Amino acid sequence: MTSIQVFDPALCCSSGVCGTDVDQKLVDFSADVAWAKQNGAAIERFNLAQQPMAFADNAIVKQLLQRSGDSALPVILVDGELALAGRYPNRDDLARWTGVVAPVAATSTAGSCCAGGKCG
Repeated sequence: MTSIQVFDPALCCSSGVCGTDVDQKLVDFSADVAWAKQNGAAIERFNLAQQPMAFADNAIVKQLLQRSGDSALPVILVDGELALAGRYPNRDDLARWTGVVAPVAATSTAGSCCAGGKCG
């Protein structure tokens, strides 16, 4: 099974979805992680504010932080290899890495009452 590790910047809580000024990117990513986990994905998150030793103990993450500073975060490792840095993955990324089938985008009109632009 594919293992995904997410090294988050310093967040106020484990998901970053807390407080009064919540970043929509974190809300979306938290929902995508929950979806992937419900479909059997193994995803582990580390928060710089709460788990700094996880960052110091991982050679890849430590090197990125030394080279680029906090702007390298978040760092995403897939099976121990660098997959993404500086932004959160989307649901399609998580699906591709884990083999979980992502649902068809809601913007598709195939099979809807408006298929082909003919709404009645």
